[in-house]
Amino acid sequence: MRYFLEFSYNGKNYHGWQIQPNGITVQEMLEKALSTLLRKEIRVIGAGRTDTGVHAKQMYAHFDVDEFLDVLVLQKKLNSFLPADIAVHDLFLVDDEAHTRFDAIERTYEYWITARKNPFLTDAAYYLKYDLDVEAMNDAAKLLFEFKDFQCFSKSNTDVKTYFCDVKEAYWKYDGEKLVFTVTADRFLRNMVRAIVGTLLDVGKGKISKDDVKKIIESKNRSKAGVSVPAHGLYLVKVKYPSSITK
Repeated sequence: MRYFLEFSYNGKNYHGWQIQPNGITVQEMLEKALSTLLRKEIRVIGAGRTDTGVHAKQMYAHFDVDEFLDVLVLQKKLNSFLPADIAVHDLFLVDDEAHTRFDAIERTYEYWITARKNPFLTDAAYYLKYDLDVEAMNDAAKLLFEFKDFQCFSKSNTDVKTYFCDVKEAYWKYDGEKLVFTVTADRFLRNMVRAIVGTLLDVGKGKISKDDVKKIIESKNRSKAGVSVPAHGLYLVKVKYPSSITK
């Protein structure tokens, strides 16, 4: 039987999602918890991988067992067993062929920026001491709808078959004292969101124009785009599946 886990985590203390040889990861913590509680070796497959320090408000992973589980009891035990910065929100049985990574049809990220020093946002948002032209940043963000190939925003030497992504929404909006960038696509390349944000911030600072952003995308050259902004301001906020999979 295959089960989906819906969970969230604060990425501050983790070297990302995927198991690494020299750092604690979220995948490792989940596998240890499930293996201990179910008394057998459990491997989990995630909807994607987040880098070191990146957070997830909604993430999914799946695992296989050869028995029916009392999902409410297991969910409660997992939340007692896991550290405070990882929380399981749901656990449910799915078809044996359902896959958290390959069946996901949309993913949404947010990037948080604050222009005011706030001790409660130190580890949650990027503190940026600049006056930004948000209107110009939103105008430049619309270019993402005109292209499919985003190699210029991909981490170099990434082993992928295609750099094509279908961006469905991309905009900046104030949420209280935070400036939040929201972007949704069918898939994302490694480092893509942080590179997009860094490039759009250059527009907001007046360093480059909308036309420059267009040329950067057309160049397919990562060195032409802006710097990658710090990981602690990035959140995976939603993973969408066909209604036949999730409840």
